[in-house]
Amino acid sequence: MSACKRLLYFVRQRSLWTHVRRNVTTWSPVGAAFNAKPHRRLNLIEKNVGLFGVPELSCPAGFQAATETALKNTERLVGKACSCSPGVETVESFDQLSDGLCKVADLADFVKVAHPDPAFREAAEKTCIEIGTVVEKLNTNVKLCKSLKILLDNPDIVAKLDPNTRKVAELFMFDFEISGIHLDDKLRKEAVALHVKLLDLNNEFLVGAHLPNRIARSAIPEHLHLHFADEGSFIQVGGLHADSPDDLVREIAYRIYLYPNADLVDCLEELLKCRYKLAKLVGYDSYGHRALKGTMAKTPVHFQTQVDLDSNTAFNNKTLCSGLCFAHGRYNIEPSLYSPYLSLGACMEGLNNLFSQLYGVSLMSEHPSAGEVWSEDVRKLAVVHETEGLLGYIYCDFYHRQHKPQQDCHFTIRGGRWCQETGQYQLPVVVLMLSLPHPTKSAPTLLTPGMMENLFHEMGHAMHSMLGRTRYQHVTGTRCATDFAEVPSILMEYFATDYRVLSQFARHYETGQPLPESMVARLCESKKVCGAADIQLQIFYAVLDQIYHSKPQSRSTTEILKEMQQKFYGLPYTPNTAWQLRFSHLIGYGAKYYSYLMSRAVASMVWKQCFVQDPLNRDMGERYRQEMLAHGGAKEPMLMVEGNLPCPTFFPP
Repeated sequence: MSACKRLLYFVRQRSLWTHVRRNVTTWSPVGAAFNAKPHRRLNLIEKNVGLFGVPELSCPAGFQAATETALKNTERLVGKACSCSPGVETVESFDQLSDGLCKVADLADFVKVAHPDPAFREAAEKTCIEIGTVVEKLNTNVKLCKSLKILLDNPDIVAKLDPNTRKVAELFMFDFEISGIHLDDKLRKEAVALHVKLLDLNNEFLVGAHLPNRIARSAIPEHLHLHFADEGSFIQVGGLHADSPDDLVREIAYRIYLYPNADLVDCLEELLKCRYKLAKLVGYDSYGHRALKGTMAKTPVHFQTQVDLDSNTAFNNKTLCSGLCFAHGRYNIEPSLYSPYLSLGACMEGLNNLFSQLYGVSLMSEHPSAGEVWSEDVRKLAVVHETEGLLGYIYCDFYHRQHKPQQDCHFTIRGGRWCQETGQYQLPVVVLMLSLPHPTKSAPTLLTPGMMENLFHEMGHAMHSMLGRTRYQHVTGTRCATDFAEVPSILMEYFATDYRVLSQFARHYETGQPLPESMVARLCESKKVCGAADIQLQIFYAVLDQIYHSKPQSRSTTEILKEMQQKFYGLPYTPNTAWQLRFSHLIGYGAKYYSYLMSRAVASMVWKQCFVQDPLNRDMGERYRQEMLAHGGAKEPMLMVEGNLPCPTFFPP
């Protein structure tokens, strides 16, 4: 796009603020789109296409219709999988079965936590439970399992399968095994009942973990009320306000947001008991042993080895606390000094430039159709490759709103796969959810360095989904071993703090001046000092997760938290708080939170061996895509790492 066209585009988009100087009118279209208010075309005759373009989902009742359609197709595909001759067609039927259920369940899983309309959230929650129950029954369906077993037990048939098809067949069999397919009828029914109960407990805990706490307005100094949501005679506290420069605001948020909820404590403890009972029922020593089978770590014992290694690199408690103060004082890393250079539009432009140079991929802003998005400030991006064309779509739900979880997340709405039935590739669709401040009349949304790193992190997940071109949906994108899934996202954090990358986009939203290299250097140096603190924190989280998912404890989850915090973290436990009730990763990452530590080690190797010399090297970008991103979960994680690294380093076997 010419400079003149870019200027005209920006002038049309910049109605949010009028005093921006001319030398900032060089934003690319994607940068300008995120630095301006969305302009929704009011068209009373435009047809409502439904959420994500799914026609049934133009209203809450549509979830039931979508569920019924998915379940009818499930019956047909189960019959097909059980009756076809053993071979590739069997695996394709299993994958179509998985895809049909996932397309409804994954979409509903997102809507139940993110949609502003409670009617949509309630309908989506019912769909999640209904389809989840069907999935658990399928995982203990003896006839369905037998059709797959006939295939895998025949060496001649297996020898004719391509590696991806064989891997996917083995993964489906693995799902049967950990669900208790080997049990007798009575115990299989018991396993299904436990799974269904866990669906309810998981949902109850997730909802509770994201609900705000409240306190009487009179209990908080009046001049601080503006920092929190107003609820009549109460103040709502929906997060930790960790980026607030006001010490008292942070303390109030910490004590109120983490104040224990007795019902949620009971929910968590019942959830952990059910998980242990299920694991024992299907033949594992603990839920941790069940969860880690098939991962890079393999067993909780190998996780402990990684903890010991990481613990040796972290500072002791005294050094940790003094180091934090030292970093803040010496390096002057006050977030507000950096934010003017990190407007949301600038950061999105930076990501666009980075992906273009590494992979030949562009992010293109598209106008969503009526009913396609759940909030007017959601942006839609088409991901387009310079030769391969459209790769998929990313919906960016970036701004804070009431009832929205204050947690940065990546959601797969639809996985990619080759569709034999249509002869086309099913394009992946994902959502990135952040909780950023809204733009003001005088400025766009400005990010702190931490917010910017989180944006890059989540975009790493999105590009993992976009750049994979797997044959099967069951292994698309981030549907891989959990302790490998975080590698692409953590790797993006390295790009986010490299001056050669930052210098391409970080510039002051008013003056256009670039972020000084000296400020980037101070930020990087402070991260080195604080690195041990972060490792300690991650070790604490990971150990807590492992203890919760080991054998049953005679103590409460809060007592365990207090002991583990004293042992593994440098900051003391605060009385009358229950941080574990906000640890929503216990649901999706149960017994596998250590994945962040393992993935951090792998991402560090990839950065140092592939990108530290030149973070914009196209050859390395292509190699990384082909060796690590393209396969999703269809290839063993360590084989992908080995194929990408010039000098691979292995973890203990």
